Amino acid sequence: MASQDRLKTPLLRVEGLSVSYGPNQVVRDVSFELGRGKSLALIGESGSGKSTIARAVLRLLPARGHATGRVEFDGQEVLSLPERHFRSLRGRSVGFVPQDPGNALNPVRTIGVQAQEAAALLDEPNHAVRKALILDVFAQVGLDNPQRVYDSYPHQLSGGMLQRVLIGLAVLPRPALLVADEPTSALDVTIQKRILDLLSQLQADLGISLLLITHDLAIAAERTDALVVLKGGVVQEAGRTAEVFASPSTAYARKLYADVPSLNPNRYAALRDPGLKRADDAAAPKIEFSGITKTFTVDGRTLTAVDNVSFTVPAGTTHALVGESGSGKTTAIRLLMGLDQPDQGHITVAGLTLSDRTPTTLREAWRHLQLVYQNPFTSLDPTWKVESLVREPLDRFRIGTPAERNDRVREALASVGLAEHLLSRKPAALSGGQRQRVAIARALVLKPDVIVLDEPTSALDVSVQADIVEVLLSLQAKLGLTYVFVSHDLALVRQLAHSVSVMHRGRIVEHGRVADIFDNPREAYTRALLEAIPSGIGARVRPVTSAQISTRIEEVA
Repeated sequence: MASQDRLKTPLLRVEGLSVSYGPNQVVRDVSFELGRGKSLALIGESGSGKSTIARAVLRLLPARGHATGRVEFDGQEVLSLPERHFRSLRGRSVGFVPQDPGNALNPVRTIGVQAQEAAALLDEPNHAVRKALILDVFAQVGLDNPQRVYDSYPHQLSGGMLQRVLIGLAVLPRPALLVADEPTSALDVTIQKRILDLLSQLQADLGISLLLITHDLAIAAERTDALVVLKGGVVQEAGRTAEVFASPSTAYARKLYADVPSLNPNRYAALRDPGLKRADDAAAPKIEFSGITKTFTVDGRTLTAVDNVSFTVPAGTTHALVGESGSGKTTAIRLLMGLDQPDQGHITVAGLTLSDRTPTTLREAWRHLQLVYQNPFTSLDPTWKVESLVREPLDRFRIGTPAERNDRVREALASVGLAEHLLSRKPAALSGGQRQRVAIARALVLKPDVIVLDEPTSALDVSVQADIVEVLLSLQAKLGLTYVFVSHDLALVRQLAHSVSVMHRGRIVEHGRVADIFDNPREAYTRALLEAIPSGIGARVRPVTSAQISTRIEEVA
């Protein structure tokens, strides 16, 4: 009877949890329960307290972090436990999957060496037995060649494979609770689906409870039984996923819903209309790719990264390049920017051929062709102030007088919705969304005709992403800018782009207007990409095995 009562009690109970860093309280009076074998999502924008709550539960707060309240795991209060006592639970009973596998794994040690450290939690003294268990769990999480993965260094594996490694190591000791902190935020849409399906399957197979941290309401709606919506460290609303998703009661939860691209594909229809009109009017092409091929030699083998790619982009419109990692998107934009030269074919921008141009002529072309990088955390010099970062292109091209340059810097900053008082700040003093706006202002200050956007919102939460998309479309409607948009987020592509090229293994497999491709995809590969878009509670997923997922992708590839 006692065993039955135990099964009825929540595995994790959080009551009145508050967390402070020094004098700053960042989480206030948070309470929730997670049942055995159930799943719960903590959702909210950056800074809402999601990861802080997870780290408090895991007892991984930094030294200056202080938590009060009550956290019970399997009936035992753990917040006040001495570290040496809680250490026996962490890893064994409570597993953790961090957001960034690149930072979580040591780059100079093999996966096998690091896996053996995790396997030490099994209390199995035999090294060979531990290795066999590691290889078994690698196979269970869908890694096709476990021995090769075991022998590899992290840089030799893809992001999706590294995330599977982390999940495998987290479930190796068969924990009762798995905490997954934004486990798919940096992955393309099909890898994201495979990882989420894998977590759902492991939860079903092993009876694991899942605490999922995410900013994406659609993912939470598909994958969890209950939601806790956070803002500024305070619970805005909580309850069963279906109920919160169907009728969010707070303005903040409704905003999160509105900010998810897959739930609101026509949100920016009015801003996109000028570009659609230009496309319908058959505006002269601003960009032409004609028969572009690019090969690389790796370890004596010739690899074709871009294979006979052709497309045109009418002036004042947005063209998207989509596809899985390794499809050739990045190589294509490097060729467009003149950073690499094609083996065959030619590229023109505003009627000027870029192929085989000298550094001097390319430099002149870059006045009219600018790039916004994927990650604002690494694309901006951390030692420079915003004013210097935005003004540098003007200084390099010696445009105008110093006073005129300062005026253009302020104009560019205002055009992306940033106030002048930010001019004296360095990137570390800005939010992620502010950093990306600075990167866009830096690209705009030369008043280019074409801007290449390389995953410009992948490092941002959905609320900040929505702000950036609105800025980009507003600027396009006002200035007639032409965008080439590279993304793995097809839902965002539908909101932002007018035309799209679907790339697979270096080739364009489908090309046309966004509405036509998304509503009536001809190719099985395109359908697989579209099927991977999270669509909310109405499409609640049924767990499938990783082998089934891999087989499906291979079938359409």
